[in-house]
Amino acid sequence: MRSITGLSLAGPALPVSCAPGDNLAIHVSLLHAVPGSVLVVDAAAVPDLGYWGEILTEAAQARGIAGLVIDGSVRDVRSLVARGFPVYATGIAAAGTTKSAGGKVGVPVSVGGVQVRAGDLVVGDADGVAVLAADEWEAILGRAEAKSVWEADAMVQIRAGVSTVSLFELDVDRVQVADVPVLD
Repeated sequence: MRSITGLSLAGPALPVSCAPGDNLAIHVSLLHAVPGSVLVVDAAAVPDLGYWGEILTEAAQARGIAGLVIDGSVRDVRSLVARGFPVYATGIAAAGTTKSAGGKVGVPVSVGGVQVRAGDLVVGDADGVAVLAADEWEAILGRAEAKSVWEADAMVQIRAGVSTVSLFELDVDRVQVADVPVLD
């Protein structure tokens, strides 16, 4: 999954499962999505069709949707970027879909090999997308905040001359090193 627009996103998931080659379920999901939610769409069955484009982006922004994560392709990329709407997708395809075959909204989906349920926290940035289970995300965020504090302290120590070997208490004897000088 890669960012198409280069923008970050975060919000509760609204899972959507598309019928192969059809995006009707995405249109219906916009009727049920609450502002701030992230649409998480399984559209992997037919990857050479663009399930999402400029019109759906306009509709999503009008509803206050935080972004899109789609295991499938999107189109109208220049417009998506210009509109400033966060989109993570597995591909880009110009050909469109039908809008009549059905699908599912609000049921668990598998996107990128990850099970996503309604209400799970979806976070996307330049490194990719993470999904935190709805019943675990507060504890996970607490651990992430503690890690962030540790990393900020580590950066201070590194700037002060502490090596990463010392910082992480690494066993240097496990690495074979040729005749090269050691920096202190």
